[in-house]
Amino acid sequence: MKWYHYVACFFAGLFIANTVPHLIHGVSGDVFPTPFSTPPGKGPSSPVVNTFWGLFNLAVGYLLMRAGKVSNQRIMSIIVFFLGIVAMSWMLSIAFVEKQMQF
Repeated sequence: MKWYHYVACFFAGLFIANTVPHLIHGVSGDVFPTPFSTPPGKGPSSPVVNTFWGLFNLAVGYLLMRAGKVSNQRIMSIIVFFLGIVAMSWMLSIAFVEKQMQF
């Protein structure tokens, strides 16, 4: 695999991990920050915006998985993909630690 396949695997993990909080809050009817809120990433966004933002992240993550050739046959691609998931999960846990206090 070329180096850019691994970059696509990593970013696929980032986008797939970012799907989870937005889609869960969206389908649960809860407000949650998105890049479209005021201020971006801090203010509340509607459940509909969160649902579509989560679905957008899922679609981009899927396309990047395809571009990165993530498969069971390429163990390193899966490792890099999961490193992307770990990185985004860690960043989101830090970014939203004070979310409960804002709403």
